[in-house]
Amino acid sequence: MLVLSRKKNESIVINNDIKIVVVEIRGDKVRLGIEAPREVPVHRREVYDAIQKSMEAGDPTVEP
Repeated sequence: MLVLSRKKNESIVINNDIKIVVVEIRGDKVRLGIEAPREVPVHRREVYDAIQKSMEAGDPTVEP
């Protein structure tokens, strides 16, 4: 795992087309802004896990 330190309004770039910006730091919470192409899915981990679980269960309404 790569660990980076960033301050408010600083960013990192992944693969030339995904940008992650530190929008706000409040106590122990950090708000991030993510700019990515539309075809790149971006989910919170708990949402991603729920999608994966539904796909494994064969739910036809869930898209990868």
